[in-house]
Amino acid sequence: MTAEALRRWETLIVVLLAGVAVWASLGVDGFANASNVSFLLLDTTEIALMALTMTLVVVAAEIDLSVASTLGLSCAVLGRLWDAGLPIEAIMPICLLVGAACGAVNGLLVTRLGLPSLAVTIGTFALFRGLAYVLLGSQAVADLPPAYTGLATSSIGPVPLATVLVAVLAVVAGLVLHATGLGRSIVALGSNAEAAWFSGVRVRRIKLWLFVASGVMASLASLVYTFRYASARADNGMGLELAVVAAVLLGGVSIFGGKGTLPGVLVAVLLLGVVRNALILADVANEVLNFVTGLLLVASVLAPNVGAVRRRRTPSPVEGKSVS
Repeated sequence: MTAEALRRWETLIVVLLAGVAVWASLGVDGFANASNVSFLLLDTTEIALMALTMTLVVVAAEIDLSVASTLGLSCAVLGRLWDAGLPIEAIMPICLLVGAACGAVNGLLVTRLGLPSLAVTIGTFALFRGLAYVLLGSQAVADLPPAYTGLATSSIGPVPLATVLVAVLAVVAGLVLHATGLGRSIVALGSNAEAAWFSGVRVRRIKLWLFVASGVMASLASLVYTFRYASARADNGMGLELAVVAAVLLGGVSIFGGKGTLPGVLVAVLLLGVVRNALILADVANEVLNFVTGLLLVASVLAPNVGAVRRRRTPSPVEGKSVS
């Protein structure tokens, strides 16, 4: 492994994941059990799904803080329509359309009105969750089809089917970001939107469709979440947006856009999942879990930028030489 690879943030995250996994296996009872590993993978499903498209959004120098609220609204729509007697096969595409509509609202406000995505998605974060409560209130719809609730928790050996879904979609998202012209356009507009526009990149259109994709993926995560817990509630997924953003930034995606890799984000999702699972097994309070997540989020933003500042302050060999 080269010195440059060792300095890569993604490499450090892999090393940290390995270290935490070894510590948890040796020091936390039950962590290394096959059943717990399967549960750990299943428990990261929704975060991983939403992190895939969130990565593309953040690389494009935007952010979507409404993903968990979109998930909750889609859950509420599913519960309301199922309670009204619609077949589940008709409800699922409707939920995906709800997610697309939520993403389109965010995208249009950002691209057509020029509003900052941070402010827009903070507003829709509250709006979409409020709509979920309007639709379903505090009601929980739990009589969901056993065929789907069983499918959401079934496994192939120790690997949950939901993890297989994440893997397939991760390959697709990775190819889009790292091996297509669209991916290069996303990186370019995240680095410098004005220069990308002058180069012929359809900046507004790409950003709009990235928000739509983020909404659709949040709704897909809502289907997995609802069937996994066999309960449709308006508060489903509350707070998951913090874990999604933490995973994306911890995975090496720059908060300023233009830089990031999908493998790094997936490793960060696993790292957060391992830390959370190990602390839960160690009977650590939920407040400590939130503290650790917040600490990792701050570290993920601080560490790469500290490194960049240090590199800028270190004179190059040419600069260090005096001119005679």
